[in-house]
Order: sequence, then C-alpha cells, then structure tokens
Amino acid sequence: MARAPRFTEEEVSKARQLRDGAATVRELRRALSVLLVADVGLEASRAAELLGISERTVFRNRGSLSGPKGSARSSWGGRRHFTMTLEEEGEFLQPWEARALEGGVLSVPPIHAALVAKLGRSIPVSTTYRLLTRHGWRKVAPDTKHPKGDREVQEDFKKNSPRLWKPPVRRIRRTSRSA
Repeated sequence: MARAPRFTEEEVSKARQLRDGAATVRELRRALSVLLVADVGLEASRAAELLGISERTVFRNRGSLSGPKGSARSSWGGRRHFTMTLEEEGEFLQPWEARALEGGVLSVPPIHAALVAKLGRSIPVSTTYRLLTRHGWRKVAPDTKHPKGDREVQEDFKKNSPRLWKPPVRRIRRTSRSA
C-alpha cells in the first residue's frame, strides 16, 4: 500500500483560499484535489476519479500550492531526454556548417550517421532533423519543380484540358428474360 500523503497547514490554507476565490473550474479542481486528500482523507486515486483528473495531477496540484506564488510551472514542455547539451550540439554541427558555407550541398543521412557514431547508439532520423531545426538549419532551395518539367507544356495543358473530367459511361446490355 502506498504511503499516505502528509500536507502542511500552509498547503491546506492555500488550498482553502484558492477554493474560496476560484474564478475557473481549473482553479477549483486544483484546490479540491488537495482538500479532498488532506481534509476528507480520500486516497489520491479516488479524489482524481471524483474530479475527473489523473492521479498524477493531484500530486502536481499539491506541488503548485507548496512553493512560493508563481513557482508552479504553467507548461510541462521541455527537453527532458536530451542526449547532448545545446553547446555540444553546436560543436557537433560546426564541421558541417563549414562545409555548407563553402557551398557544399549537405544531406541528412551523413549527418545522421555521424551523430549515431558520436552517441554510440542508434537514434531515429527524426532526432537529427529536430537537431538541425533547433540550430536554425533549413532547406535553402526547395525542390518545387520536376527537373524534366516544361512550364510551357504545363500551361498549354491547363488551357486546353476540360474543366471537369467525367469517367466514361459503361453501358450495360440488358437482355429480356423469358418466363
């Protein structure tokens, strides 16, 4: 069985103040998630079920009330599982940046292979794309046309093609049945 959470009197009083002055449903749920566990004595899972939130949110709400005002995180985003710091990523990209500045054409597969070799384990290619995006790399010239495409032929096709294409009508041959 899990440990019973212990709340300080300060946390409970902050929750009561939040409950009394709640302007939104979110604020009310945050206050009640603490009060149901601290005052009523419900388990966190039961309180979460009653309020329609996850059990983890009950404990997050407690954390938001325990610290000084404004210490609660408004967003849970961020790089929690990074393999290199931003500085290390910048150092890794420096030789590739030098090649790009010389006018060389870079593609992702060699960069990805070098990154896998540096890390010593396999990683998805999307990680390499995100790394390049994070450091401001982008495609310089988009490939928006086919190399064998002829602009005049395309324009001529647009002008002379029917506006609405209709599939050919299949005629079904009906035979009369004799009784």
